[in-house]
Amino acid sequence: MTAAKPARRKIVTPRALQTEVRAAHRRHRRVVFTNGCFDLIHVGHVRYLERAKRLGDLLVVAVNTDRSVRRLKGPHRPIVPQAQRAEVVAALGCVDYVVLFSTPTPRPLIAAVRPDILVKGADWAVDQIEGKAEVETAGGRVRTIPLTKGSSTTKLIKKIRALGRRADEWRKGGLEKHNRIREENAD
Repeated sequence: MTAAKPARRKIVTPRALQTEVRAAHRRHRRVVFTNGCFDLIHVGHVRYLERAKRLGDLLVVAVNTDRSVRRLKGPHRPIVPQAQRAEVVAALGCVDYVVLFSTPTPRPLIAAVRPDILVKGADWAVDQIEGKAEVETAGGRVRTIPLTKGSSTTKLIKKIRALGRRADEWRKGGLEKHNRIREENAD
């Protein structure tokens, strides 16, 4: 059994990725490409990436930079900085390469890399997937993968924030009760 490649070594520049993909194509290996924010990794992400990997030989994951995530998701995102998000994604055994991208869409990166298969979640209509034309023009395919029901970073963040509000309310209520008892005992 070979040792797994360290996560940080899987994170590459766009230029290095192009070189790796060309080498993979020379060896007749199918390259699968997907992209996303991957802000708080959850089981839905893991299952999605595992399914994507099964479509080919190499899985490339393009991760949005912090600035790109803010443009898409708003000023309070991302929760996790881009270097950490990239490393966590790269640590997954099904992922072969991770590349950061800051453009509004991954289309320029997809056009440069020319994957054999472009994958997105089934929440995307195939005709709306960025890079579809570039992949199909080069002879590749575009696929969608079903999402894991109930798994969503946005839902997870809302749940965490709700728990935080409840804890704040509890602390505030507990402090008020403590102060009231102190005042009663001071008399």
